[in-house]
Amino acid sequence: MKIVILERGSVGDDVSVDCLKELGETVIYHNTIAGEVEERVKEADIIIANKAPLNRETLKDAASLKLICEFATGFDNVDLEYCREKGIRVANVVDYSTAAVAQHTFALCFYVLEKLHHYDHYVKSGEYAAQTRFSNFDIPFTELEGKVWGIVGMGNIGRRVAKIAEAFGCRVIFYSASGNSTYTDYERVGLDTLLQKSDFLSLHCPLSDKTRKLINLDALKKMKKSAILINVARGPVVDDEALYTALTENMIAGAGLDVTGTEPMQESNPLSRIMDSNKLIITPHLAWASIEARNRVVEETYKNIKAFYEGVERNVVGGC
Repeated sequence: MKIVILERGSVGDDVSVDCLKELGETVIYHNTIAGEVEERVKEADIIIANKAPLNRETLKDAASLKLICEFATGFDNVDLEYCREKGIRVANVVDYSTAAVAQHTFALCFYVLEKLHHYDHYVKSGEYAAQTRFSNFDIPFTELEGKVWGIVGMGNIGRRVAKIAEAFGCRVIFYSASGNSTYTDYERVGLDTLLQKSDFLSLHCPLSDKTRKLINLDALKKMKKSAILINVARGPVVDDEALYTALTENMIAGAGLDVTGTEPMQESNPLSRIMDSNKLIITPHLAWASIEARNRVVEETYKNIKAFYEGVERNVVGGC
């Protein structure tokens, strides 16, 4: 089998992919953009990708293609209907980044909540050493204990976040964007109730027609002025322009984002104009990317291909 890895760089150069070379003739590209896909996959039996578009146009000459493996959980870069037509199996990696994303959720929260940028600068600027009193707390902050932590998306990551929030003394409520959740460990509420009651609101849902711009200006106006929004889901779940308005007009207290409407974030994005790190922190889609999680992506992809060789369905998506 000929294996083509289109986006080796998506798991980081510090993580080995040597195990994948054991599975067949392997061609590796550090990154692949839309216009390069068609030529690179022509002779592939197996494609390993992450964001590169794999659709009717880019795969039309890949006559030998039998399997697409995602270096990710998401598979919206793949045309599943076309793959079903051609008998191409698609497999993803599940539950590899739960610990990392949950951890980053609270890293973003505490950075904004406790004004860590301000206090770190206060010490490093010499202001702390120059004062006579032992402490400084000129910008107030609050505790998580006794607050309401709201969640959109009570999957594996949402549930892990809920447990951590509960350990900090929060009352957890959640909204099911799909409307299909049967999870009963925490109180399920409507969207308006979630927005109105949450002191902290974290997003852990997939992107769909139901969640695209779920957090728009109307939603943000319903939130508490003291609320902090955390998005570690998908960028388009939040309307970036609406969030800019909400932050600059003090509709909410702050936000922590690991994703934005486009990735990489465009210079034209209004959020790029907010320089106040006490109000907004944006990280470059790295919540999933702990060393352990990236190693798991490679290991699980190896297992998916091995299972395919053995005629076993493993992590197959979309009926492919």
